[in-house]
Amino acid sequence: MSPPPSPLPPLATLSAPDLEWRADDVSDAPYSSVYDDVYFSRHDGRAETMHVFLDGNHLPERFAAWQEARPFVIGETGFGTGLNVLCAWTCFERYAPAQARLHLVSTEKYPLPRNALARALAIWPDLAAHARPLIDQWPEPLSGVHRLWLSERVTLDLHFGDAAERLSRLDGRVDAWFLDGFSPAKNPDMWQPALYKAMATVSRPGASFATFTCAGVVKRGLRDAGFTWRKAPGFGRKREMLCGEIAEPPDDTRRASTPWFTPPRARPARQVVVIGAGLAGTSVAAALARRGVAVTLLERDAPGAGASGNRQGALYVKLAAETNPQSRVYLSGLLHTRRWLATLDPEQRLWQDCGVLQLATGAKEAARQQRFLAHHALPERVVHGVDATTASQAAGTPLDAPGLDYPQAGWVRPDQLCRHLVASPGITQRRGEARDLDFEADADAWHIALTDGTTLAADHVVVATAHEAPRFTPLAGLPLKPIRGQLTHVPVPADAPSLARVVCAGGYVAPAMDGVLSLGATFAPGNTDTAVHTADHARNVAEFEATLPAFAEALREAGVTLDPAACEGRASLRAASPDKSPYAGPVPVREAWLDDYAVLGSDARRVPDTPGQHHPGLWVSTAHGSRGLASAPLCAEIIASRLCDEPLPLERELADHLHPGRRLVADIIRGNATLSASSMRDEPPTSPNTTETP
Repeated sequence: MSPPPSPLPPLATLSAPDLEWRADDVSDAPYSSVYDDVYFSRHDGRAETMHVFLDGNHLPERFAAWQEARPFVIGETGFGTGLNVLCAWTCFERYAPAQARLHLVSTEKYPLPRNALARALAIWPDLAAHARPLIDQWPEPLSGVHRLWLSERVTLDLHFGDAAERLSRLDGRVDAWFLDGFSPAKNPDMWQPALYKAMATVSRPGASFATFTCAGVVKRGLRDAGFTWRKAPGFGRKREMLCGEIAEPPDDTRRASTPWFTPPRARPARQVVVIGAGLAGTSVAAALARRGVAVTLLERDAPGAGASGNRQGALYVKLAAETNPQSRVYLSGLLHTRRWLATLDPEQRLWQDCGVLQLATGAKEAARQQRFLAHHALPERVVHGVDATTASQAAGTPLDAPGLDYPQAGWVRPDQLCRHLVASPGITQRRGEARDLDFEADADAWHIALTDGTTLAADHVVVATAHEAPRFTPLAGLPLKPIRGQLTHVPVPADAPSLARVVCAGGYVAPAMDGVLSLGATFAPGNTDTAVHTADHARNVAEFEATLPAFAEALREAGVTLDPAACEGRASLRAASPDKSPYAGPVPVREAWLDDYAVLGSDARRVPDTPGQHHPGLWVSTAHGSRGLASAPLCAEIIASRLCDEPLPLERELADHLHPGRRLVADIIRGNATLSASSMRDEPPTSPNTTETP
């Protein structure tokens, strides 16, 4: 039996570096007091980067010759000030063909504060235009993966944490390495065998590396990991440097204990059909179109016709008191969506980062939040605890309970966001309803049969139809449950009292938008009724009055009616998985998994070495529940990244947590593998008089 993978380290706020700023003839340069070392050469840091990392990896020539559909991937072991990344980007722009793409993966254990990053990069005014998107999207110092979009063709994944640990969890392959960091003599903790082993494991055959040092410990570590090295002339006072390659990387055994999650082989993506134009489908379509893939978006009704058609929704997550994979995915998703929206809509016409307060209106929730704070030392700009007084000041209305404050969260216009994404260049809209999917091996293509008798063909199909996904034959065993939710809309005059934050407890209320206050939402698992009911309006209004009594009274004094019979609203269906995490990834061949992994039913320790079989080019994004604004855009990037053969925006373990086959393996182990999705769908409906916990 293969050893289980090491658990993810706890979420943590990373320490800022202890900096000094030492002026010289060239610049006001950052200097590490802890490592007693420079961030870049005082002689000419930019020239050093070009000599060591760009020329050492022959990047001008390789960029010029790059014709692959996938991006060229650079891995870096120390982001520092970002100078190497910016120089690689400008080199790529100068030499690479117009259709080429660049993907940068960089680790950093001590990320600079945003102001220090801006100060360091201000040394090179001609890089200001390239530095701007980096500075604007600079994430909080939270361990994990943070995806930034530097341009239409250039993506940067920042992996905050220890370099060896971060690279050991990278799901992707690297073409060239910038082996950088403070010198081995001053930072020996980084230059360890585990680092070179991790680099080798995620290298593509023939991947190159370059580094400024010729230290013996580095040469031995690279050699033992499978790299060949040679000396080359160094830069400035350094007489020599190292560069080299790895011809045949070692076998990647990181999924030996979970072979079913082995990704499918990459296949061409000339034409992709996305079925479903809610937030899950439109975000996938936009992510693929941004990569130059031709996308046909198939929708039965109109973009955002289902649950994604709400006029206003909370961008918010509720994290577990003790960290688990689901919470880590949703927290990553929240921060990902926040950066994504800022890049997509910097004028904030589609969203507002007003912040979200999660109130602890009872003793049980207050105790849970205290446990959460004790277990999560997260950056204050991500989430922090507030007492009732501070919560009242943040919300702009008197509150009687403490809570958790998410300053970067807020609200979004899901309906308009879907329409905005559909308008992305490269997306063709098609009105119609898919009846079923069939893969024709001879043609190596999917055929999508429509109810009007016509057919679409595609290399890849992404199913994003919420709870209806299992009606397609290849997804028939995917367990999903519909959840009905009803929102209540209360008209308010322009001079009425207003909230400054989204406030959540048993339900949620967002700041009024265009003269309407949105309250919600009811939560009825298994109920598929989309009619609007006065009883549900009454439930939403009652929850609102219980959570915000002072604000409700202020509205009444301003002439606002909270009569449920006079309210309007909208009811729609969401989809949920049994474990409440989304499904995002390739679709397993159910029959093959039942056969290949049957032995797990008698002994879960007898893990076969058979990689999981997947339907070629079939993907799914669903089960986003009530937090699709935080999960769907990240899941879209996961699918687009996997489909386009590029590094993922999440750690390998978290990508596996989202795999659509996870429940099937669990059922095999429990002896429930014969159960189908119908066993979940056929449960009796829950009473609709339940308010959703946001």
